[in-house]
Amino acid sequence: MKIKIINPNTTLRMTREIEEAAKKYASKGTEVYAVSPPTGPDSVESLYDEALASPGVISEVIKGDREENADAFIIACFGDPGLEAAREVTDKPVIGIAQAAITAARLMAPNFSVLYVLDKSQKIIENVLKLHNAEKECCSIRSIGLGVLESEDKERLLKALTEKGRACMEEDGAECILLGCAGYVQFAEKMKEDLGILVLDGVVPAVKLCEAMVEMGVKIPKRTLCDFPGEKTILGLNDIVKF
Repeated sequence: MKIKIINPNTTLRMTREIEEAAKKYASKGTEVYAVSPPTGPDSVESLYDEALASPGVISEVIKGDREENADAFIIACFGDPGLEAAREVTDKPVIGIAQAAITAARLMAPNFSVLYVLDKSQKIIENVLKLHNAEKECCSIRSIGLGVLESEDKERLLKALTEKGRACMEEDGAECILLGCAGYVQFAEKMKEDLGILVLDGVVPAVKLCEAMVEMGVKIPKRTLCDFPGEKTILGLNDIVKF
């Protein structure tokens, strides 16, 4: 089984960290590899960034489907940019990490809070909660005030996440914490130990969901709503998202 992880931003350090975490939890016999698109922003922290990142995500799904023999795809950004569009260009499973984290939380806890990067990213979180019909289950969303590219200072980042996670527990009544950035994957276990609460990133659940979908042999239905797009000229983007 081959799972392709697409980090929608172009920061390769982050892509390597995501791949390392995914490989740690992948089952024996599952090949996991992570890529960044050749075009797109170096971080995804706003709706503008999401719009710029989506063509690269779609192009990597098409490439993985046609050229790399990938069996499933993970979009490794908590806004799940390009998720619905990507499902139109393949019949193989495409799972976003927000979708995966929310699905896992629903199975284990009555509610959850989301920790995310910057205040300006709030709309991304609100939109993805709406996309996955999770507004009622989410008791709070809290920004930690550190951008995606500030994740090199691991100690500072872990401290900020833990402090905000504790506030979600004590002030908002959260029984589960979702880490709203793929770059936070490395902190889930440590936070769970420190807080004594379920802490979920989205990368690991996405890997396990992809494995399950592939093993079950399920495909994206192409009857109407997710049918393949037809041939179309897209000026300036044909080399990126040519279907």
